[in-house]
Amino acid sequence: MDIVEVEDLTIEFETAEGRSRAVDQVSFTIPQNRTVALVGESGSGKSVISQAIMGILPKPARITGGAIRLHDPGQPTIDIARLDPAGAQMRCLRGNRIAIIFQEPMTSLSPLHTIGDQIGEAVQLHSKASAAEARELTRDMLRLVRFPDPARALTTYPFELSGGLRQRAMIAMALVCRPALLIADEPTTALDVTIQAEILKLIKDVQGELGMSVLMITHDFGVVANVADKVVVIYHGRIVEAGCTADLFNDPRHDYLKALMRAVPRFGMEKGERLVPVRPIPVRAPSEIARAGGTPGEPLVRLDNVSKTYALRKGGLWRTNVRSVKALDAVNLTIGRGECLGLVGESGCGKTTTSKAILRAIAIEEGRIDYAIDGNLRDIRSFDESELFGYRRRAQMIFQDPFSSLNPRMTVNEILMEPLIIHKCGRRARNQERVRELMEMVGLDPRFLRRYPHSFSGGQRQRIGIARALALDPEFIICDEPVSALDVSVQAQILNLLKDLQQQLGLTYLFVSHNLAVVDYIADRIAVMCRGRLVELGETAEIIGNPLHPYTKALMAAVLDPSVEGRSAPGSATGSGLSDPADWPQPFRIREGVRPNLVEMAPRHFVCAPGYGIGPAFTAEPRTETEVML
Repeated sequence: MDIVEVEDLTIEFETAEGRSRAVDQVSFTIPQNRTVALVGESGSGKSVISQAIMGILPKPARITGGAIRLHDPGQPTIDIARLDPAGAQMRCLRGNRIAIIFQEPMTSLSPLHTIGDQIGEAVQLHSKASAAEARELTRDMLRLVRFPDPARALTTYPFELSGGLRQRAMIAMALVCRPALLIADEPTTALDVTIQAEILKLIKDVQGELGMSVLMITHDFGVVANVADKVVVIYHGRIVEAGCTADLFNDPRHDYLKALMRAVPRFGMEKGERLVPVRPIPVRAPSEIARAGGTPGEPLVRLDNVSKTYALRKGGLWRTNVRSVKALDAVNLTIGRGECLGLVGESGCGKTTTSKAILRAIAIEEGRIDYAIDGNLRDIRSFDESELFGYRRRAQMIFQDPFSSLNPRMTVNEILMEPLIIHKCGRRARNQERVRELMEMVGLDPRFLRRYPHSFSGGQRQRIGIARALALDPEFIICDEPVSALDVSVQAQILNLLKDLQQQLGLTYLFVSHNLAVVDYIADRIAVMCRGRLVELGETAEIIGNPLHPYTKALMAAVLDPSVEGRSAPGSATGSGLSDPADWPQPFRIREGVRPNLVEMAPRHFVCAPGYGIGPAFTAEPRTETEVML
């Protein structure tokens, strides 16, 4: 039996330029207790279809044709396309029989209300339950979605929760009325791989318990291959291919689907093999952009026993209940000139803190961070104001969210000119020519310079961020999750662009990510981080092919294979407690009072093993990573 039947659905938007068709005669069905994946690039019409099913289309949008039939067991068939979105019947369905999980839980949850109040509100809106009964149902639902402490969560605010727990709260809110259909709109895009696996497993488990249908909207082929029973591929508002998951992955017919699959990073790619985006970016290296100097391979950045602690005040600034969190714990790391070092780990492991410390955006308590200037390694904390100003030209950052990192009130021309003006980089006419060359270098038309950031796509905004980072001819760039929020084709564009720029300009990268498949594609070496400590470091092929630390193995297992041959229940391979150093087996367990230094357990393969010689023996005599690099 089909719960939802979408037939010849057509949706148009009224814009200043005229009428635009976003969805064009789309037809598909969602069977009972099955998962259907709606796949396509950003802007293909996926979210518009989900908004139409929920009756929450934006004001300029109109359903101009077709039907959306809800076949709720025991109830008469309803055509949602014919209902008044603000009417009583639609309000009765929305959140009750049809529920949705949005992509970004922090913007979807009210910051002014507790988790218990927000979930309980849905219960009271759609039933005659009292406040006490709603609270009890909320506690039961939080327990169902595996909240660690459901009773305490009732009085917790969203900002007090991690990204994974906020998403669990959103799932609890969507499921508390036990809907017939759950729409999951990119529910794991911004989450790290282990949390992603847990959330997908959670949705699958709850689906089996409640017998509901799921419409999974995603561009992640790893998610599609591992959770979907049926796949619908949409391109520019039209369905180009549909069928069961195994058939589409084993024998894709449409050129668009084949192109999307070629753009997905995967383990085991041949050396020199490139991702193939749907629309490649033409890249040109302007002759005016200086190539980074120095000897390739020599140490450019070195962290020596770097530690950073944050103080957390519970209940307000003046409360005495203060606890500390060690964000970095004796981190030792060396980045060679001209290489790309991938820094991976779960959210909260210390990746971004490491990046900020290298840029001297935050102060560290212990250790030193050296940067090579004129062949000499110097502690960046010793830089005076003038030297720090010069260091800012050498080291730049590309941020995770290109929209929030670009000033919405400045044109692209002003954004790219700003660093040149601040650093007094010559005459305005010369700088204007430099800006045009930067646009060409990242594959954007210089005619777009007068536009504002909101008029660009996510991938184009990220390219503007890259151009801004390159404006001052840096030699070292920190890429902080630069592709985590992008769809697979745009992700392939940006990854290829970064690789080309590194080769043409001799750049050095610190590439921060939670996706090992992405890091495998771009990085020369990989450093794995957990709870503020480096736990494994080595050549990319060695880390991916022969992970030694249990935490690295857990990260590898959490990456969903974008193929039906490797299909497994999401989260089934990720063991519990692997993020807690106290639960690691010997010789990896962190002992109190012992610095967690890396030792060489195989040639140029370093592991944090404080219990070396206590547990299983390794073959090589250990050396520290610093000894090898120097």
